[in-house]
Amino acid sequence: MYSIHAFFIVKILSFLIISFTIAIILSPILIHFLYKYKCWKKKPREETFGGEKTPIFTRLHAKKEVSVPRMGGILIWATVLIVTIGAFLASRIFSGSFGEKINFLSRSQTWLPLFTLVSASILGLVDDLLVIRNKGGYIAGGLRLKVRLALISLIAVVGSWWFYYKLEWSSIYVPFLGNFEINGFYIIIFIIVILATFSGGIIDGLDGLSAGVLAPVFASFGIIAYTKGLYDLTVLIAIIIGALITYLWFNIYPAKFYMGETGIMGLTVTLAVIAFLTNSVLFLPIIAFVLVIESGSVILQLLSKKFRGKKIFLASPIHHHLEALGWPETKITMRFWLISVLVSGLGLILFFLSKFIV
Repeated sequence: MYSIHAFFIVKILSFLIISFTIAIILSPILIHFLYKYKCWKKKPREETFGGEKTPIFTRLHAKKEVSVPRMGGILIWATVLIVTIGAFLASRIFSGSFGEKINFLSRSQTWLPLFTLVSASILGLVDDLLVIRNKGGYIAGGLRLKVRLALISLIAVVGSWWFYYKLEWSSIYVPFLGNFEINGFYIIIFIIVILATFSGGIIDGLDGLSAGVLAPVFASFGIIAYTKGLYDLTVLIAIIIGALITYLWFNIYPAKFYMGETGIMGLTVTLAVIAFLTNSVLFLPIIAFVLVIESGSVILQLLSKKFRGKKIFLASPIHHHLEALGWPETKITMRFWLISVLVSGLGLILFFLSKFIV
């Protein structure tokens, strides 16, 4: 038993290091390309999707928006694809048990998160390309919010169909109570969670913020996946983390590039899928609490302006409010990292407690 666990731990950590190494090699190439073709906004965003002016955001970020390239998220999903394809080919070259041990592609564990990562990332890439060309229906270019939500919903529908009809999932685990059969409602809940997690993508707003917050979140679900014996999924999560760490290396202040929609869309949607695959989706709001407060601050701001006629925050999401108060960018970023680590740890504590009690 010990040798089995030792093997999988070595495999998981090896793929994490391989992912980090490949991403490090790819980074200078991507950075050169992004700067050569000036892959940044041609004009800063000055209005919200509702048409309201954003003077505080414009004052704080206008210069960076038109000088630091987007689409750094390509590094993450491209690395994941390269490592996955490489592992699959290696498993075919080295026949026998060794080849089988290298491969981690499996219908029940990794097909769907890979599909969501690639499909949502490509959707984000289209949005980024429209932004840098100042085309599309959104402010300063990009896909309209309704179009993005519709396309993400389509991905969610495909995912829910796969879970319900192919994997035959129809129950959800409630912490400390056990599994509850919800039948067809599983599809509805799946779509809602995908959209809710996607809304947390607004965290990609400061140097180093998104990757530093998401890394412990993915690590927590990697631990959950491992304890459930989902070793193929754990390997995939490790590869994502390896690429995230490399991205963070170049994204910390002062950032060489930003993740853009091609990174954040793929990561948030994939995170939700992983939560369902590990049957721990109700732990997601705790482990990813930073995403909750980020999207929640925007919702509260919109509701307050609509019904009270005034704002709660100087700017939203909340990290921009803290900037407007005079907090240094690095201070906000690192404190959000710490919060993410702490709430991820809290989520794991509750997960293990519920596992022992039920």
